[in-house]
Amino acid sequence: MVGAQQRPRAGARPHHAGPEELVQTAAMARMFYLEGKSKIEIAEKFGISRFKVARTLETAIRDGLIRLEIRLPAELDAERSDALRTRYGLSHAIVFHSQAHDPGGAALVTRRLGAVAADLLAEIVTEGDVLGLIWGPEIEALSPELTKLPRCTVVQLCGVTPLRPVDANAVEAVRRAAAVSRGVAYPIYAPHLLPDGATARMLRRQPGIVEAVSRFGQVTKAVITVGAWGPGLSTVYDALSEAEREDYRRQGACAEVSGRLLDAEGRIVAEELSERIIAISFEELRRVPDVILLADGAQRTTATAAALKTGVFNGIVTDSAVAEYLLA
Repeated sequence: MVGAQQRPRAGARPHHAGPEELVQTAAMARMFYLEGKSKIEIAEKFGISRFKVARTLETAIRDGLIRLEIRLPAELDAERSDALRTRYGLSHAIVFHSQAHDPGGAALVTRRLGAVAADLLAEIVTEGDVLGLIWGPEIEALSPELTKLPRCTVVQLCGVTPLRPVDANAVEAVRRAAAVSRGVAYPIYAPHLLPDGATARMLRRQPGIVEAVSRFGQVTKAVITVGAWGPGLSTVYDALSEAEREDYRRQGACAEVSGRLLDAEGRIVAEELSERIIAISFEELRRVPDVILLADGAQRTTATAAALKTGVFNGIVTDSAVAEYLLA
């Protein structure tokens, strides 16, 4: 917003301008900030140099004659978003406000995450992209919020979990995204975690699965969730026996991304478990131009930090509680 004020900002050293200078400065500000005129155009208008225009505008901001306001939707946290982008060298970083005791609890935070992520996809996906979606409750929250996408192909990046109803998993999210974009869907009708590596290898050779898996290398935008190592926080964790969970915990597992278990430093542990997974690999993800991490909730803070240390991600959508932890 541009406007005149009588009092300068605290700590500023005001320049005592006369009435003509004030009027001209206000006119320059209006032309530059509201009308989009360049400093060269303004300089020609007033018969001065563009450097004089620049100094005039800088002085007016310093002295409080011009006040600039940046207004974002109330849900977005611009300061933490930019801090995360800088700290982790990300191309995309969106943080939305959340409260520890939000009415509606964790489910409401996840719904907000889904809505913000859907808006981000509508913004960054371009026609001809190949969009990859992995399963997670955050993807379930994103799916109904997707109302517009450019025409693109949509690929499922992991198998389904038998612990969830069929109409609420990655298959449905992939179908909906493809329908919204008027593109082709490539779902995976196979379990995410298999009993052993031999079974997983056999399923990967099935025609329907080959069709989806063969497109992993074509993905240009991928949306990935992170699981923490605890009940209800990871589909892999929930699918294992108690003995296996404790064994992997002793090996340092604290996070799960694309079916791979990570320690706190983002290193893959339990390589043998990876052989039982039908999902895009880290090697394939590293070749994807944009890989967006969806993470929310205080229970996933450590897991999110581990995921970012893998170097796989160049974007994140998260809530302020997770962002605060990542920036601490």
